Amino acid sequence: MKRRLRLTLLMLIALPLFALGVWALWGEFQPEQERELRVEVHDRLEQWFPEAMELPDELLGFIPRSQRYPDSAAPDAILLHGLDEPGNIWDELATAMDTAGFNPVEFRYPNDQAIDRSTDLLAERWEDLDADHPVILIGHSMGGLVIRDFITRWRHPADGEPRIEGPPVDGVILIATPNHGSEWARLRMWLELREWFADIREERFSLFAGLRDGTGAAKIDLRPDSRFLAELNARPWPDDIPVRIIGGVLAEPTPEMERSLQQMGEQLDAPELPRRIADWLDQTGEGLGDGVVPVDSLALEGHPEPLVVEGSHRGLLVPTPLTDTPPAIEPVLEILEQWRRGLHRP
Repeated sequence: MKRRLRLTLLMLIALPLFALGVWALWGEFQPEQERELRVEVHDRLEQWFPEAMELPDELLGFIPRSQRYPDSAAPDAILLHGLDEPGNIWDELATAMDTAGFNPVEFRYPNDQAIDRSTDLLAERWEDLDADHPVILIGHSMGGLVIRDFITRWRHPADGEPRIEGPPVDGVILIATPNHGSEWARLRMWLELREWFADIREERFSLFAGLRDGTGAAKIDLRPDSRFLAELNARPWPDDIPVRIIGGVLAEPTPEMERSLQQMGEQLDAPELPRRIADWLDQTGEGLGDGVVPVDSLALEGHPEPLVVEGSHRGLLVPTPLTDTPPAIEPVLEILEQWRRGLHRP
C-alpha cells in the first residue's frame, strides 16, 4: 500500500515536470508558434474573466510621478519600465528629475505581454496627453523597445503620416535596452516570481496575478533571433528625433569584495581564487554587460555610441548594496538638460 502511494506521488510530480520539459523543448524550436499561443491564451482569459484579468489602476496607463508639479500638469518625460518590473525602477530617477525641474510621468502596461500589444496600448493613450507640450521618452530595458516600436510604427511610420495625434517626441533615452535581444529572456520565470512577491507586499496579489499582465509572449520577442526584433531593427528612424543610449557593465570587485574573496580563498585553501575571479570579470565583462543585456546588444546604427557605466541591469537606476547613487541617473539628467537648452545633435 505504501509502495503504491509513493509511486502515485512520484507520478503526480513527474508528469507535470515532463509536460513542462516537453513544452520548453517545443517552444525552443517553435518560438513564433509559442508566441501566438501565448497571445491567444491571454486574449481568451480576458474574454472569459474580464474582471479578474483587469490590472489595478496603479499598474496601467499614465501615472504622475512628481511631488513638485500637479497631476494635471503636462509631462516633460514619459518613463517606460521593462519586463516583469515590480514597480520601483523609476523611484530614484523620478525624484532626481523633480528636483531638476522636469515633470516625470510613468507609463505602466501589462509587462510581459507581446511587446507590440504594449506599444498599441501606449498609442491608444497617447492622445490623452497635451498635444502642445513636447515630451522625452525614457525606457528601461524592454521599455526602450516599446518606445522604438511606438515611434517607428505609430508616430513616424516610414510609409506615411502619423497614425495618431498628440504631443511631438523631442528625444529618446534608452537605458539597458536589448536592441538586439537578450538570452536572459529565456529565464523570465524568475522575473515573474520577483513580481509576484512585489504584488504580495503591495496587497494586490490574486490567482490571476501572473496572467493579467500577459502570458510571457514578451520573452519570445526579446530573443536575439525573434521576428519582432528583426522587423523593428529594419525600420528607419526619423531624422529629427535624437537617441541616446546608456548601458551597464558589471563592476570590478571593490576592495571589500576583494578582502572577502581573499578570506574565502584562505578558508578553501584556494589562494588563486581572487585573481581568477578578477580575470574572469575582466574577460567576460562586455559579454555579460549588466548581467542581463550584453554591451553589443545596446548600439543602434546611425545613433551615438552607447555610454557604458559600471552597474547591473536594475542597479543602473536602483540603489544596490554597492551603489548608493545609481550610475545612470546623472547622465540622464545631463542629456535632459542639454535638450532643454536646445543641444539636440551629437
